[in-house]
Amino acid sequence: MNVFSRYSPLIQHYIYENGWTSLRGIQAAAGDAIFNTDANVLLSASTASGKTEAAFFPIITLMQEQPPASVGCLYIAPLKALINDQFVRLNDICDESGIAVWHWHGDVAQSQKKKLLKHPSGILQITPESLEAMLLHRHSEIPHLFGDLRFIVIDEIHSFLRGDRGGQTLCLIERLCRIANVNPRRIGLSATIGEPDMVARYLSAGTGRGTVIPRVEAAKAKWRLSMEHFFTIQPDHTVQARKEGRKELPDPQSTGPDDPLRMADPALRYIFDNTRGHKCLVFSNSREECEAVTSTLRQYCEARHEPDRFLIHHGNLSTSYRESAEEIIKRDDSLVTVCTTSTLELGIDIGRLERAFQIDAPYTVSSFLQRMGRTGRRNAPSEMWFVIREDPAEARALLPETIPWKLLQGIALVQLYLEEKWVEPPRTGRLPYSLLYHQTMATLASGGEMTPAELASRVLTLSYFRNITQDDFRVLLRHLLKTDHIERTERGGLIVGIAGEREVNNFKFYAVFQENEEYTVRCESQELGTIVKPPPVNDKIAIAGRVWVVEEVDIKRHVVYCHPVKGIIPAYFGDEPGDIHTHILERMRRLLLEGFVDGDKTPEQRVARYAYLLPHARLRLAQAQDAALHSGLGVKWIISLGGNMYALFPWLGSYAFLALERFLRLKCGPQVGMKGFDSNRPYWMQFTLQTSLDRLLEVMRAEISKPIDPMTLLYPKEKPVFDKYDDRLPVELTRKGFAYGVLDIEGMRQRVMQIVAMRTDKSLLLE
Repeated sequence: MNVFSRYSPLIQHYIYENGWTSLRGIQAAAGDAIFNTDANVLLSASTASGKTEAAFFPIITLMQEQPPASVGCLYIAPLKALINDQFVRLNDICDESGIAVWHWHGDVAQSQKKKLLKHPSGILQITPESLEAMLLHRHSEIPHLFGDLRFIVIDEIHSFLRGDRGGQTLCLIERLCRIANVNPRRIGLSATIGEPDMVARYLSAGTGRGTVIPRVEAAKAKWRLSMEHFFTIQPDHTVQARKEGRKELPDPQSTGPDDPLRMADPALRYIFDNTRGHKCLVFSNSREECEAVTSTLRQYCEARHEPDRFLIHHGNLSTSYRESAEEIIKRDDSLVTVCTTSTLELGIDIGRLERAFQIDAPYTVSSFLQRMGRTGRRNAPSEMWFVIREDPAEARALLPETIPWKLLQGIALVQLYLEEKWVEPPRTGRLPYSLLYHQTMATLASGGEMTPAELASRVLTLSYFRNITQDDFRVLLRHLLKTDHIERTERGGLIVGIAGEREVNNFKFYAVFQENEEYTVRCESQELGTIVKPPPVNDKIAIAGRVWVVEEVDIKRHVVYCHPVKGIIPAYFGDEPGDIHTHILERMRRLLLEGFVDGDKTPEQRVARYAYLLPHARLRLAQAQDAALHSGLGVKWIISLGGNMYALFPWLGSYAFLALERFLRLKCGPQVGMKGFDSNRPYWMQFTLQTSLDRLLEVMRAEISKPIDPMTLLYPKEKPVFDKYDDRLPVELTRKGFAYGVLDIEGMRQRVMQIVAMRTDKSLLLE
C-alpha cells in the first residue's frame, strides 16, 4: 500500500511544504497498521524518528474523512512540557484541516477549557493527573466530551510502565471509555521499549483488541560517546601511578597558579570548560544535585568574569522558570547550558542540541537512551559525555568502598545496549493496593452513592486490578469505613466519608506518584519553585540554581519568603533513588571478571575494548579489575574483610537485593550470630559472624530449600509505606502488597542457590 497516497490532501501538502522527499520507515509502517487494521498499534523507534507524525498523519486523515461528533483523539503524555511542545507541532499540522487541537493541564487558561467544554472536537492533549481531575469533577460531561472518541495516543509509554502512574493511566482510560460508551483504538509511542510484547499487552488491556507492533529496520545511529572519571578531590596522581606501576596520567585540566578555578571540583570544571560555546544539557540524577551543580557552575562564571550561561530545569521549579529555560534553549543562536533532571529527558524538541552531559550513571538503560536522544537531531550524531564522580577512599577503607561502582554502572548501561540492544522490561506482578485505594475513592467521589457490590464491579473489573481478590477488596472497604474515608448511608449504600472528602478535594489527590509536603518559595512577587522541610528564618536554601536567605515561613499557607545571596549550599527536595535491574548488576560483575578471563592481557589491553573511556576512566577500571583479581571479587560471592567481618556481593537488582537482605537478617542471621549488618544497595552487604562462613552457607542452603512465604520476610509490626497511599491502607494489605508485589523472591532464590552451590575456583568463572 502507498501510505502517502492514502493521506489526506492536507497532510500531503504539509509533507511537500516541509520538503520531505519520502516517508520514514516508521511512518509507512504506522500508516499501514492504522489504515488497514482495527487493532491497537505500538510504535517504537529512535528519538526524532518521526513517531508523532507517524501516528497523527493517519489519525488526522481519518478524522477529516469522518469528522467526530466529540473529541476524536485523546493524547496522553507524562509531562506538561511535552504537551506544550506537541501542542505547537500539532497545531502546525492541523492549521488548515478544520481539526481543533486542545490542551488541558494546570497551566492552561480556564477560557480555553471552557471553549472545549462548549464545543468538544478534534484532538485533546492531557496529563493523567488532569484526566483524573476531569473524571472526578466533570463526570456528567464525559459522554458529551468523548462520545465519539476514536483514538487514544499514549506518548512516551515506557515512562508509565514501572509504577502506579501507568496503572492509573490504564484505569483512567477504561473508566472514561465505560462512561462515554466507546472503545477507541490505542496507539503507544516510545523510543525505548524493552519486551515489546509485554508493552503490547499493557496497551491492549480491556479493549478486546490485539496490538500490532510494526517491525521497522532501525537506521544505524551515529554516536559520539565518552566517559571520564574524576575524584571529587584529586588524589596524588604521581603516587598512585607509582603504586600501580604505571606511567603518570597528566591532569587534562591542569591550570596555572593564577587560575581562579585551580581548586575547583575537577568534574564540574570539566563540564564548565566543555560547555563553553555550545548548546548543552547537563543531566543529574536528583534535584538536589541539579541545584548544587547549577550553583557551582554559575560561581565559576563569576570567578572567570564570564556572563552566566547556565540555566536550570526540574520538577520543583515554578512554571515561569521552566518555560523560560525551554524557550531560551530552543533558540538556534543561544549557546546556553541547561542543568536538568528527567524533566528534559522525554520528547520535548529543544532544537539542535550539541552535547549532553550525564553526571554519574543513570539508573536505567532507558534513561541513558532517552538522554542520549536529546542530542543529534537534524542529522547530527548523538553526543553524550559521561562525567563519573567518586569520593577518594580513605587509606584504611575496606574493599567495597574502593570499587568505582558508578563507573561500572555507566559502562554496563552502555554495553548492554551496544551488545544486546537490551532495555528494561515493564514491571509485572505487583499488587497495587495503593492505587486500589485511590481508584476506589475516585470512583465513589465521581459516581456518588453505590452499593458495595456495584463499587466492586466498577473497580475490580479494571484490568490493572486483575490480581486483586474480592476478599482483599472487602478488607479495604471495612478499613475505609472504620477510618471515615467512606461511610454507609441509611439505605446501605456507600459514599465518601469526612476523612475521604479531605482527601479527594485536595488537588494532590489527582496524582498517584509520591509527593512530599511542599512549600512555595517566593522572592517578593516572584515565584521560584517549591521545597520540602523549610529551614528556620535566616537559614539558607538553594533553588533555581541560586542561594536565598529565608525571611519568613508561613506555615498555614505553605509559603517561604526569601531574598538572594551569594554562595553554594545543598538543596533537598525529597528525591528517592531509582531501581536498578539485575541484568545491569550482572554486566557490572562481568566487567570485573575480565581481569580473570583475560589474564594474559595487560590491564591497558583489557580496558582498551571500551573505546569511549577516556584516560582516567580507563585507569580507574583497570584498578578495579586488579582489585578484583587480587581479592576474588566477581568470582567469590562472599569475601572476608578481615577477622569475622564479611562482604556479600550478590549482583542483584534493587528488589531482589531487598529480598536477600531480609532473607539473611530474618532467616539466617539469628542462627549464625550475624551482627553489624549494613548494606549499600544494590552493590554489597556487610556483616560480622559469630560462627564460620561455612556455617552461614549451610544455613543459607537449608533455608533456601524450604518454601518461602514472602510474609515471613517482613519485620514484626512493620508497615512498609512504599507507594503514595500505603499509609491509608489496612496494615495487612500494606504488608501483603510489599511482600508479594515488591520483594523479588524468585530472583533472590536463584541467586542464593548459586551462592551456596558455586565454588570459587576459576573453572566456574563464566557461569
